[in-house]
Amino acid sequence: MEMRRLGRTGLKVSTLGYGAGAVGGLMTKGAAADQERAIARAVELGINYIDTASIYGNGESERNLGRVLKALKPDIVLGTKIRLVAGDRGRVGAAIERELEGSLRRLGRDYLDLYQLHNPLSATDAGDRLSIDIAMNEVVPVFERLKREGKIRFFGFSAVGETAAFQRAIDSKAFDTAQIVYNALNPSAGGPLPSGAPGQDYERLFDHIRAADMGVIVIRALAGGALSGSTARHPLAMQEVAPIGSGKDLAVDAERARKLEPLLAEGAAGSLAELAMRFTIAHPAVSTMLIGYSTLDHLEQAAAAVNKGPLPEAVLKRIAGG
Repeated sequence: MEMRRLGRTGLKVSTLGYGAGAVGGLMTKGAAADQERAIARAVELGINYIDTASIYGNGESERNLGRVLKALKPDIVLGTKIRLVAGDRGRVGAAIERELEGSLRRLGRDYLDLYQLHNPLSATDAGDRLSIDIAMNEVVPVFERLKREGKIRFFGFSAVGETAAFQRAIDSKAFDTAQIVYNALNPSAGGPLPSGAPGQDYERLFDHIRAADMGVIVIRALAGGALSGSTARHPLAMQEVAPIGSGKDLAVDAERARKLEPLLAEGAAGSLAELAMRFTIAHPAVSTMLIGYSTLDHLEQAAAAVNKGPLPEAVLKRIAGG
């Protein structure tokens, strides 16, 4: 498994990461033995970055990971995330410390490699949408203090919400990493949004990120599963997956994904999912790509795809051109 630099953190992470969220569902609803086998196999395959969040399964992902990591004791880079609720406004520092202690307890850790703000960022504050002013003026100072205290090594944010807010967060150079939506249906973080394509324009965020020397953790590389070309869901998986930055729903995205099938007939890849993953890892700004798993077979397929390396340049241009 190829290892890449996670921006200025100096950490080396596997090109393929382990997404322990509810979209795949194995780490939130799977059997304990299957969860342990999956993490053990991921480590055998060379995967060293594992991503979770306190909201995944209402803490179940962190609890299950904590149990598995205690048993296996693998050498990994571990990241989790915090989402502030409306009631946390006015006491952001206390809320972050409370949530961090909960995550550390569930994960069985004394510190975290990476702690990430998981709220949608926007110009105005409403519900779980956090204003960029609060993020920069209240959240960042707390993260910086926790870093000095040794409770977190690095911190980042999830780029969901408004593009202008992400640009401000990145350009500040305060954050070490960013989770970015980047896939074959919406490649606009790395280049132009294809003409006529639905979805949010991320306005070449990778250019800003590289200037800030931040690590890039790609999310939604398979567009919530749509880039398999099917809307079928595994029983463990999240059954209703709201798109992020792409079409109006999973069915629309899956239909768009199927338009890439002629590339398979030409031999570009063995499946749409493989095509999508190899498209994503081709961008030089990408440090690691998160895939969510429902089964051990999903993990094996993802690792096999990534180990084939990036798609050829000619194929990349055809996909990015829409």
